[in-house]
Amino acid sequence: MDGEELTEQETALYDRQIRVWGADAQRRLSKSHILVYGMKGTVSEFCKNIVLAGVGSVTLVDDRLVTEEALSANFLILPDENLYNVKTLAEVCCDSLKEFNPMVHVSVEKGDISTFGVEFFEKFDVVVVSCCSLSRKKLINQKCRKLSKRVAFYTVDCRGSSGEIFVDLQNYKYSKKKLEETVECELDYPSFEESISVPWRSLPKRVSKLYFAMRVIEQFEDFEGRNPGETSIADLPSVMKLKKELCETNSMNESQISDALLERLLTDTSEFPPACAIIGGILGQEVIKAISGKGDPLKNFFFFDAVDGKGVIEDISNPNTGS
Repeated sequence: MDGEELTEQETALYDRQIRVWGADAQRRLSKSHILVYGMKGTVSEFCKNIVLAGVGSVTLVDDRLVTEEALSANFLILPDENLYNVKTLAEVCCDSLKEFNPMVHVSVEKGDISTFGVEFFEKFDVVVVSCCSLSRKKLINQKCRKLSKRVAFYTVDCRGSSGEIFVDLQNYKYSKKKLEETVECELDYPSFEESISVPWRSLPKRVSKLYFAMRVIEQFEDFEGRNPGETSIADLPSVMKLKKELCETNSMNESQISDALLERLLTDTSEFPPACAIIGGILGQEVIKAISGKGDPLKNFFFFDAVDGKGVIEDISNPNTGS
């Protein structure tokens, strides 16, 4: 992302942003390349934010066909029946995003992202995935970590009015303002697999209940071979059984994971648009910070639940290694 300066056109268009975070940060943004998988409501909010911020390019991957159901939370899809079962979600969202900022190159990549080779991800500075199974998240994160350059990796999931963001910036260096001076900082991030492998009993009792509930639902879908969100109230007995097994394995009291919360995550499979806006906004903010190298980044989970209106950051790392 080093090299060229901002053009006169970019400087004029992004004038207000440059006044906030500086010309160097905007230059880094304008030279950055973002890969996005899974075009649902939260991801659409995120894409809108980074396109308006002026990243260099956004590549969308989602071969699922547009359906009427997809309209519920994704404002990038126009209510046009001629699109249903004809165009893919990535294609329709790509057309809409281009109108937000013609200076950002938005394109579509077709195919199954889990089959893309490691070299494919080298073209990008940031990879964001949603609507992904547990095994697919691990796989894509591993591929990003195999590259010689650092690629920031994010997962984002929204179920009903609740959601989470996971961040892996690997070894990340950044600067922040402290009083009148600029301080250089460094953080080491664990991978997604390392984070979710941290024994539950070693985590503080105050850790968000959403963390545990999301892991139960995620593992249930993985065991059953389901796509994310392919659950219903009929699955509740099996999910409760899995919860009990996981709590016993991790020597944790079952009361730490609310039955009501699990039921809500199982049945509220459609995204709640206001929650999409909040989670997508936080994700956009974090990606901008990671690219620009300015400000404290999130480490390494963010949880939001519209029921109580709280957003919580949790550092889920191995207590012995810090990563």
